Amino acid sequence: MHEGNNKKGTTTVGLVCKDGVVLATEKRATKGHMISHKDTKKLFQVTDNIGMTIAGLVADGQVLTRYLRSEVELYELKRKKIMSVGAATTLLSNIMMGRRMFPYYVGLILGGIDPDGSGKIYSIDPLGGAILDDYVAEGSGSQFVYGVLEDHYKKDMDVNEGVELATLSLLVSSSRDSASGDGINIATITEDGFEYIDGKEIEKKISELRKKKNLPAL
Repeated sequence: MHEGNNKKGTTTVGLVCKDGVVLATEKRATKGHMISHKDTKKLFQVTDNIGMTIAGLVADGQVLTRYLRSEVELYELKRKKIMSVGAATTLLSNIMMGRRMFPYYVGLILGGIDPDGSGKIYSIDPLGGAILDDYVAEGSGSQFVYGVLEDHYKKDMDVNEGVELATLSLLVSSSRDSASGDGINIATITEDGFEYIDGKEIEKKISELRKKKNLPAL
C-alpha cells in the first residue's frame, strides 16, 4: 500500500461499543495512482482480546503485528494474565519510538477488550504517539469516515450497530476516496473473543446500505 496519517491511501476505522469493539478496513492497495491489489489484508488479530488495523506500508504493518503478537504472548505466558489494551499500546508505541530516525511508515488503530470487560480504541502515529478515543479513523479516507461517525456514533450502541456504522462509513469513504475500495473486512472483539465477520454477511449489509443510502458500488 502507498499510504501516512490521512495521506495514507487507505481507510481504516475503529469504534467502541457498549459490549465490545469494532475494527474495519477496506481492501484496496495502491502504488501512486495505480490499484496494485484488490484484496489486501489490513485487519489483524493480535490476541483473543486485541486487534489492529494498518494504514501504510504493508511490510511495516506486518512486521509490527508479528512483533506485538509475540511480545504479548510472551507477557501472558510469563504472567499468567491477559494484557490490557493500554499496556499493549504502550508496548507498541515503545517499539515504534525506537525507530525515530527511520520510522515505520504506518498509522495504526489498536483496539480490544480489557480484563474488566471495557472496550478501548487507540490511534497510533508513525512515531509511536498514541491517543485514546471512542472512535478513530486512519488513512486518506478518514475525513469522510469522521463525517459519518460524528453524525451517527452513539456511546450506547451495541456491536451489531457498530458493524453497520463502520460499514456505512467505509462505503462513504470508498465512494469519495480513490485510494479506498474493493470490499470491506470487519472484526468484532467482545468478552467472547475476537471474531472476523463473515464476508457474505458483510456483502449483504453493503447491499442493504447501498440501496438505503443510495451509495455507489465500492
